[in-house]
Amino acid sequence: MITIEPLDVERDLDLLHAWVTHPRSAYWMMLDASRDDVREEYAGIAADPHHDAWLGRVDGRPTFLAETYDPAHSPLAGLPEVRDGDLGMHVLVAPPAGPAVPGLTTAVFDAVMEHCFADPAVRRVVVEPDARNEPIRAKNLAAGFVELREVPLPGKTAMLSVCSRDDWNAPDLVRTPYELAGKWTESRPERMGRADTDHADHLTPELMDSAQRHLVAKALGEFAHERLLAPIPVPGEERWRVDAGPSSYTFAARRHLLDHWVVDPVSIERVRDGVPANPDAQQLVAELAPTLGIPDALLPTYLEEIAATLAAGAWKLRHRAVPVAALVDAGYQEIESAMTEGHPAFVANNGRIGFSLDDYRAYAPETGQPVRLHWLAARRTLTHLSLAADGSEPELYDGELGPEVRDRFAARLRALGLAEEDYLYLPVHPWQWQHKLAVTFAPDVARRDLVHLGEGDDDHRPQQSIRTFFNASRPERHYVKTALAIQNMGFVRGLSPAYMAATPAINDWVASVVGADDELRACGFEVLRELAAIGYTGDAFHRTAGPSPYRKMIAALWRESPVPRTPDGEQLTTMAALLHRDADGDALVTAWIKASPVDAATWVRAYLRAYLRPLVHCLHAYDLAFMPHGENLLLRLRDHVPVGAFMKDIGEEVAVMAPPDGLRVALPVEVERIRGDFPDDVKALAIHTDVFDGVLRFVAAILDEDGMLPAEEFWAIARVTIEEHAADHPELTEAAARYDLLRPEFRHSCLNRLQLRNTLQMVDLTDQAESLIFAGTLANPVARP
Repeated sequence: MITIEPLDVERDLDLLHAWVTHPRSAYWMMLDASRDDVREEYAGIAADPHHDAWLGRVDGRPTFLAETYDPAHSPLAGLPEVRDGDLGMHVLVAPPAGPAVPGLTTAVFDAVMEHCFADPAVRRVVVEPDARNEPIRAKNLAAGFVELREVPLPGKTAMLSVCSRDDWNAPDLVRTPYELAGKWTESRPERMGRADTDHADHLTPELMDSAQRHLVAKALGEFAHERLLAPIPVPGEERWRVDAGPSSYTFAARRHLLDHWVVDPVSIERVRDGVPANPDAQQLVAELAPTLGIPDALLPTYLEEIAATLAAGAWKLRHRAVPVAALVDAGYQEIESAMTEGHPAFVANNGRIGFSLDDYRAYAPETGQPVRLHWLAARRTLTHLSLAADGSEPELYDGELGPEVRDRFAARLRALGLAEEDYLYLPVHPWQWQHKLAVTFAPDVARRDLVHLGEGDDDHRPQQSIRTFFNASRPERHYVKTALAIQNMGFVRGLSPAYMAATPAINDWVASVVGADDELRACGFEVLRELAAIGYTGDAFHRTAGPSPYRKMIAALWRESPVPRTPDGEQLTTMAALLHRDADGDALVTAWIKASPVDAATWVRAYLRAYLRPLVHCLHAYDLAFMPHGENLLLRLRDHVPVGAFMKDIGEEVAVMAPPDGLRVALPVEVERIRGDFPDDVKALAIHTDVFDGVLRFVAAILDEDGMLPAEEFWAIARVTIEEHAADHPELTEAAARYDLLRPEFRHSCLNRLQLRNTLQMVDLTDQAESLIFAGTLANPVARP
């Protein structure tokens, strides 16, 4: 039984002093406090009408300390996130006198949350743990808290977090992020008196209706953009209509340059067989299937991806509704996990077929949960490790695995009678180990060609690409990209050992070109190298005749972290954040411009100098093209203004578009695979499609919609950016004429059409140009006047 009572300072002083000065209580910031210091502190709380201290007992034994307070009368006062109905909370579980009791911390946390919400006036609980205190942050997230931003408080940098009454997930405490990653096995005691309920609290009619309207609006807009649909004006109204089999949809929308549609979700009205009906994304796709050209055999798969996208949308509305105001000064990973849209063009963009509900909550980037990667020992003779020219195997593993972890892994091998020198270490996604490697590759594990070593010690955060991880425990360490055999947005997300063998060499070459170029350095443009790649090929699938997804299930690569290369005073963010709107419709790019010392036009010029100009230069000077969409590029901001960029995901998504006799920079033999001889009108799509249509049409529309900068002025700045580059580089006049980025129109390459044609594999990665689907041309918004 757990009880909570008012703290009696004199009665409980000895106990209290022992708890708050224990080394485990370092984040309580009272390690050096005397008994008098503790008495003074808690006597002050007792006398404060806005602050209370509580003693918690388990089965009658004093076990924890809790504090509750009014945030409006605390160091949090004045923060824009603080609202009426908020109650602040602290909790400290007593250091154990003996062996730890499984489930105790979980039960205590649950009881304190129940205590807080027992007051009907309390709408949200507010906590502000030290940002370095990852375990309590994980416990908060599991309970339904949303991390808003870091805030400076006396003695610490705190992670301001809130949990509404509706968001409180007491049952979630059964499995914390660490439990989901396999570290803990504790369960919530039944004596808490509260039955476990369904984790799917986001699947409500109200939230699903919002998710449906958002996705139907996106589908109508993007399918119209790709000319799969042709909305017609409704006579006498400022509305449009689309007929889809037995249904018709009318809606308000605004059309921008590049035939970009912004459909108002609230305005959508659907009529089916003459009767009003709710907008439904799956039904829309089914009704439009003949028009969309989805093969009958693949329609169910696409509908499943639509359903998963809707489920993720509803989850984000309930659990990830972070206001834009909390992101303006947020850290890199806070921004990363706050992104809610996924790919801006693809309609089915959160498919993740293969994830269960628990998997989603543990591994989806928007949940912000820490993940501990699993490690395999892979037999050296069956595994290939490729390294950057300046790297070595010992340096790689010494940098990524601490001595204790290496000792633990070596001991595991010795216990099996195996020699450490016969193996290479390979990181894998926890889901991949559980669902694929331990089953589909069971023979390899049984014959000790693969040995499961358990978890590493570092917490990682999944990035928007879902299979790439940022090291949250040691941000200076490399990103890790893992194979993940789930179906998501047109691909099974595996990694090919054969394809990746050349990845470090490709990255070395690209980095040498970029690093030696004065123009790119002046723009603050850099690349994050993929320094090492590893893949196991000893399985049965590599001994069969043809390629298959099963050959892409046991591989990983390491990429440089941007953190050590980001100057002090600069904010790091995914470029996808420029397209982000929160649940209230507020745009982050608009908030950044308003917080900056410059006007919108000056901000856009700075952004395009950091983004567009370097990409144009790489194309003109080296025929070098990247895949520079929002998730692949990181922006550096100073005073909320872009000052530079990191390009990443180089190995899979870079191309040199010139025949051998046209190369201006020699390609090493091992890098030759990135060279291709493309038609001239396809080459320019590296800017026209990937930058203009893939990124800037969304940014331009947001700034126009928000009244920050008319779209015509935005595109005029883009044109001037290209013209200024040409004027500064007369030696590239011939290349500029050949690419002709200012031509009147360009071919309209369509992304959704690719996914609709084959939702299992959109393109052949070895010949992506041949996979493209075009729908006429688009008027070039930067065309010469």
